[in-house]
Amino acid sequence: MTPPRARTWGRIGQTPVVRVRGRGSGRVSMAGMTCYKPGQRSRLIYAFREYRGRKDEPKGFGWRDFRDLITRARTQLGGPIVLVWDNVRLHLTAGIRKFIDANAEWLTVFQLPTYAPDLNPQEGIWSLVKRDIGNLAAADLGQITRAVKRRLKKIQYHPDLVDGCLTGIGLTFD
Repeated sequence: MTPPRARTWGRIGQTPVVRVRGRGSGRVSMAGMTCYKPGQRSRLIYAFREYRGRKDEPKGFGWRDFRDLITRARTQLGGPIVLVWDNVRLHLTAGIRKFIDANAEWLTVFQLPTYAPDLNPQEGIWSLVKRDIGNLAAADLGQITRAVKRRLKKIQYHPDLVDGCLTGIGLTFD
C-alpha cells in the first residue's frame, strides 16, 4: 500500500513526516463513466474493486466488469449510449468487441487516440479523488476504500464538478 503523496503545511524548517506501515499489499481500482446529456444534469457512474493480494483474486477489472458497467449505465440512463473510450487494452479485447457488436442498436463506441488524457473528462474525476485522499495515512485497505467511495459519492451528487471536468478538456454544451 504505497500511499499517495500531496503537499501539506508544516513549521518552517521542519518537514512533516507521516509514518505508514509497509506491510501487506493491496490496491483499490476504479472504473467510471461521466455521462452528459444536454438539458439534464451530468452523471457519474462508477465501480471499484479492492485487491488484497489473495490467491485467485482478480487484481483489477476484466472485460466482463466493463460490460456490466456499460449495461448498468444503460439501465440508469434509460436510452442509447455513445461511448467515447480511451485505448486501455481491456477496452480492445475480443469479449468486449463481441459485446459492442451484439448491442450495436443502443451502443456506439468511439476510441480516443492512443494516449490522450487531456481529451478524457474522466481523468478529471480521478484527479479530484486522488487530490482528496492525498494526505490520507490509512491504517488498512478498508480505510482507503471508504475514503475513495466517500469522495466518489460527493462528486456524484455535485453535477457541477462533473461539468467542470468536461469544461477542463475544452468542451461545452450549446
